[in-house]
Amino acid sequence: MASHHGRWGGPKRFRPYPQYKRSGVEWLGDIPAHWEMRRLKTIAFAQISNVDKKILEGQEPIRLCNYMDVYYNEHIIEGMDFMAASATPEQVRRFSLRAGDVLITKDSESWTDIAVAAVVTEDLPGVLCGYHLALIRPFPNGLEGNFLARACAAIGPRDQFQIAANGITRFGLGGDAIRNALFGIPPIEEQRAITAFLDRETARIDALLAKKERLIELLQEKRTAHISRAVTKGFDSNVSMKDSAVEWLGQIPAHWDVKRLKQITRRIDVGIAEAATHAYADEGVAILRSTNIRPNRILRDNVLRIASWFAEKNRSKYLFAGDLVTVRTGIPGTTAVVPRDLDRCQCFTMLISTPGDGQVAEFLSYFLNSGSARTYFELEGWGTAQTNISVPILQDIPIPVPPEREQRRIVEGIESAIGTIDGLVETVEAGIDCLKELRSALISAAVTGKIDVRDEVPDVDLDHPRTG
Repeated sequence: MASHHGRWGGPKRFRPYPQYKRSGVEWLGDIPAHWEMRRLKTIAFAQISNVDKKILEGQEPIRLCNYMDVYYNEHIIEGMDFMAASATPEQVRRFSLRAGDVLITKDSESWTDIAVAAVVTEDLPGVLCGYHLALIRPFPNGLEGNFLARACAAIGPRDQFQIAANGITRFGLGGDAIRNALFGIPPIEEQRAITAFLDRETARIDALLAKKERLIELLQEKRTAHISRAVTKGFDSNVSMKDSAVEWLGQIPAHWDVKRLKQITRRIDVGIAEAATHAYADEGVAILRSTNIRPNRILRDNVLRIASWFAEKNRSKYLFAGDLVTVRTGIPGTTAVVPRDLDRCQCFTMLISTPGDGQVAEFLSYFLNSGSARTYFELEGWGTAQTNISVPILQDIPIPVPPEREQRRIVEGIESAIGTIDGLVETVEAGIDCLKELRSALISAAVTGKIDVRDEVPDVDLDHPRTG
């Protein structure tokens, strides 16, 4: 980020302020000469909520604005799906939401999720700030809630909150750390000009992000459709077809068979189903969890390891290169092939399949992740909150089975086609990352005074016009 000695770089270049002064804060550097450094407690009232997600007899019924409402939204508005809860009259008095209030996340499992902010856009009678949040109420005519919420997201101001958060596995921010936070504060009308500028510019960026994210969805849909067609119809458009006798599978090439998975595998088993925390080790046997499994691939990040003696105690559960590992719960049926470098690994309570002779593991994996297989798992799975599948359900899934050589050709064809699609997705994702970085940098530059945007919003009448 450029200081006042240069221009702030981006798709559009903005001018710095004409005059600066030292802020006295290393992470902030210089600020515009007419801005003030203020501790939050001098310009706002801040308190940590103690309103929990409970309904207790004798308390007033309320709606609760909770952590996720703030984390996923920049604005808190009427019509959001607030949780039903109850509160004491004193809690209702202290934590009811008013227009201009700013709510921030005060604790999280990750310090990077500390001080995520949302601003309340209107009075919300009966809606209270919930537990794990802090409520900040700006003093009249000194601080705009919209400006403060943007400042909390800025590089520098947000870092002081994250550094102040205490904890090891969970990080928490105390009331004093919130109240003593430092901000560079412009005059109130200038705050409004900055937030009006950011509202307009971030809306443009968000619209571009939405288009790119939609493009990724379409590419993923095309990818899925291509795979599903390949593993159920093959690539020869002139081949004779026959009824598979499976409603959700439809027609398949006439020379293909339909078999249950148990007929074309040597084993279908469940991974380790006992507690293993006592056996975790820095070095040892890799053990996969459902979080490591994605369709047709295994994520290597955060793969745990267990002591060799514990793995050997469960030797019947070893996964070997070429085996299939299938998720049971959440998105059941999600399957990947065990690669060579994970030969003789283990897994927790997922399903293990060893393909039989003449079966290509990658073909089976593509089928188990196809739309056709997904339909089967949705029909046969059990559970209410989350769908689950069992060994018998996986054993009995009907699978179209081409000859081995054709399976290999289909896998090669799929990987060639989806390689192109995946390349496009990667390019679009890189563009999304750039836009998100631009958005963050633009907010940071505006709310810390690195760029002067007052002339970018001519409809805002500034109390303090530019000088010099």
